[in-house]
Amino acid sequence: MIGENPAQPAVDLSATFRPTTGTMEQWNAAYVRVEDYLRAHRIHNRLHQSRLILQVLERAARRHATDSALNPTALAADEVEAMMDQWFAEVLDERDQPHERIAVDGRVALVLCDGSRKWPYAFLDRAELPADFVGAMRAGVIQAGPDMAVSSMVPRPIDLGAIPEAAGETIETIGKWPILGTLLLWLMFAGTLATIFYLTR
Repeated sequence: MIGENPAQPAVDLSATFRPTTGTMEQWNAAYVRVEDYLRAHRIHNRLHQSRLILQVLERAARRHATDSALNPTALAADEVEAMMDQWFAEVLDERDQPHERIAVDGRVALVLCDGSRKWPYAFLDRAELPADFVGAMRAGVIQAGPDMAVSSMVPRPIDLGAIPEAAGETIETIGKWPILGTLLLWLMFAGTLATIFYLTR
């Protein structure tokens, strides 16, 4: 029986969930995966969790019955993703958007409106949702900015002003006349020492 092992789900599904293919161990693993996934979305209400998990497992079991080589846990993960995509698309009115856009918009909106706490039974509910929940979800959708436009940039010479130009010419001169450069460095050093001596008198 599911639930006898502490590491397994605490809800007994044997009376309502009877898959014709796969083992109980496989479906227990699928149960745990979906439960963890719902918790990651802040769905902590155990009654609501149980209802949603049962829906997911029944959908996964129907697919598994047609191809028993598939992994029940992977099927359950696919089904909960598909259910969330469809539900988010309907709530946010984004039915024509790609999966990635719906997944991001839906999760961000759910977190921003704190929907899992304020409306604990609304998540993935197929019934008519509260108007304030739908409004809060749609208000949290990230709005895309203007479309990107391709532009071309022409390289231009960098004008650093007169001082860098003079410094560059001085460095070039020192490079050509190393003795002159050494003399200038010594003069600068002597000037610095003289300044320090003058200021400390």
